[in-house]
Amino acid sequence: MSKTETTMGGVESGVRSSDETVIGQIQDDKATEKHQARRIDSIMRIPVVVQVVVGSATLPVSSLLKLGRGAVIPLDHRVGDPVDIVVNGRIIARGEVVVVEEDGARFGVSLTEICEPQGDRPN
Repeated sequence: MSKTETTMGGVESGVRSSDETVIGQIQDDKATEKHQARRIDSIMRIPVVVQVVVGSATLPVSSLLKLGRGAVIPLDHRVGDPVDIVVNGRIIARGEVVVVEEDGARFGVSLTEICEPQGDRPN
């Protein structure tokens, strides 16, 4: 059936059949899906900064200036405490420090908790 139908008087009515309408919608949906897939693919390639926060400390400038090679800065986290995984300034998870390679040359983080979003404010 064509996109237009001819009525008894020979005038085209411009009515689409239901099959043509469904096919048009499917084609539109596929085009939209392809466009969305390209947009998502573009977003997935955006680099983000991931940091693992082992701890922090507050020092006066005078103490900071006295630091030298071999100085130890005590942190607010204890050995065995979970570390924070921060992405673009927001805590997204917590985890444990683990050894990645058998020779102990590298370490990583095993996620133990995924944090709930904290609204629009950075942590």
